[in-house]
Amino acid sequence: MAVHSKHPASAPPAPPVREKSGHLMLRGWCIFVMFMALSGTAWVHAFGELSAAVITIAGGLLSVALWIVIRPPVAWRRLPWFVVAFVALATLSLLWSAWPQTTALTLLLLWITTTQALFIGNVLTWRELVRAAASALKWVLALSILFELWVAVFVQAPVLPGFEVATAADPIEYWSRNNLFEGGRLQGIMGNANLLGPVALLAIIVFGIRIALRAPRRGLLWAWIGLSAYLFYRASSATAYVAAAAVVVVLATVLLMRRARRPHERTKYYVAYAVVGLGGLAALYFLRDSIFAALGRSADLTGREDIWDAVLERAGERPWLGWGYATPWAPWDPAFDGWIIDHGQTVLQAHNMWVDIRMQLGIVGVVVTAFVYLAFVWRSWFFAVDRPRWDLRDDRPYSPITLLPTLIGAIVLVQGLAESSPLLLWGWMFVVMLGAKIKQSPHVGVGPAEQSLAIERGEPTKQAP
Repeated sequence: MAVHSKHPASAPPAPPVREKSGHLMLRGWCIFVMFMALSGTAWVHAFGELSAAVITIAGGLLSVALWIVIRPPVAWRRLPWFVVAFVALATLSLLWSAWPQTTALTLLLLWITTTQALFIGNVLTWRELVRAAASALKWVLALSILFELWVAVFVQAPVLPGFEVATAADPIEYWSRNNLFEGGRLQGIMGNANLLGPVALLAIIVFGIRIALRAPRRGLLWAWIGLSAYLFYRASSATAYVAAAAVVVVLATVLLMRRARRPHERTKYYVAYAVVGLGGLAALYFLRDSIFAALGRSADLTGREDIWDAVLERAGERPWLGWGYATPWAPWDPAFDGWIIDHGQTVLQAHNMWVDIRMQLGIVGVVVTAFVYLAFVWRSWFFAVDRPRWDLRDDRPYSPITLLPTLIGAIVLVQGLAESSPLLLWGWMFVVMLGAKIKQSPHVGVGPAEQSLAIERGEPTKQAP
C-alpha cells in the first residue's frame, strides 16, 4: 500500500484544474463575436442586410446579458476614456446631423462593436484572447478558401451577393469573381480583396504568436500560416502590402528595444526607427508612381484622391463639428445615394478614416480620434518594449503576447490611410479591446479577467499588484 507524505517530493501530483462548461461556452461565444467582426460584409452578402442586422443586434444584447450575469471585476478608473469620448461625440452628433437616420443606425453598430470589444477584454485572459482570435481567424480563412473553391469547382462563374449567379455591370459587384484558378485577386467571404488582405496579415501575426507561446499542434499552426500567406498574396492588396512592411519595421524595432540594458541605449534605436519611418513615408510619396505601378495600382490609389477631394469639399462647409456620424455611409440615404460614384456604384466610405471623420465629426472629431489612436499606440508600444515589472525584480521574461497590440496598431494605422474600416468592424473592435485590456491588465497573467477565470473555477482570487 502506497503511503504519501505532504512533502512535495512524495505527494501525488494534482490534476490540472478543469474549466467549467460555462467558461468554455463563454469562450466559444467570444470566438463567434470575433468571427462576426473579422468576416465583415460576409453576413450581408450571404443573408441580406436585415438578417445581418438582426444577428448583430441579438449578439450585442446577448453579450450585455452575459456581462450582467458574470459580473467580471472591472477597474472602472482604467476604462479607455478617449474611446468613451469618441462614442459620446458621435452620439451627440445626432443633435446636428444632416442625416439623422443614418447616424442613428450606424451609432447602433458603433455601440455594439464597442460593447463587444470591452466585454471580450474583460472576460478573457490574455492567453485566452489570443487563442480566441486565432480560432476566429481560422474560421474566416477556412471559409474564404472553401468559398472560392466552391465557386471555382461547382459554379464555375462569378457569384453575386445572395449566391446569385448572374452577369454584373461591373466586376466590383461580384461577391466572388471566380479567380481561384484564373489567376486574379481573391476576395474571400468578405467579397473584397482589400478586406481579405489585412485579415490574412493579422492571421500570420496571431498564429506566429501562438507558435512562440509553444501552443499545442504547432505543425498545424504553420499550415495555417501558409494558408494565410497564400490568401494575403492572392488578395493582392496594396494597402496590405504597405501594412506588412510597417509590421516588419515595428517588429524589428521592438526586438531591438528589448535588447537595450539601459534607458539611454534605446535612443539610437528610436532615431533609426524615425529615420526609417519618415524615409519610408517620403519614398512612398515621391516615388508613388513607380511603387503603385509595380503593384498594379494607379498613383491616385485607384481614384481615391477624387473621393477625398469631394469629401473634404463637403467637410469644409461644416468645419468644426461636421455633418453627423455615419460609418459606413448608408447608400439609401439621399445625402449619399449617387453622391460619389465609382465603377457605377455609390461609394460607402471616404477610403481614409481621417478624411471620413473630418466630414462626419469635424476638426473636433479628428482631434478626439487622434487621441484614441495615440493612446492605443503609446500603451501598446511600451506594453511590448518594457519588461514586465511591478516590484524590484527586473529580469522577468518577455511574453510574445505583448507584441500583438503594437503590431495590430501598425496594421490599422496604415489601413486607415486608404480605408475607413479601422472605424468599424474588426479594426475598431481590436483597438478598443486591446487598448482596454492593456489598461485593465497591464501585465500578462494579471488582471480582472484572470480573476474572473479563478472565480469560474472556484479558486481564491487576489487583487492585481
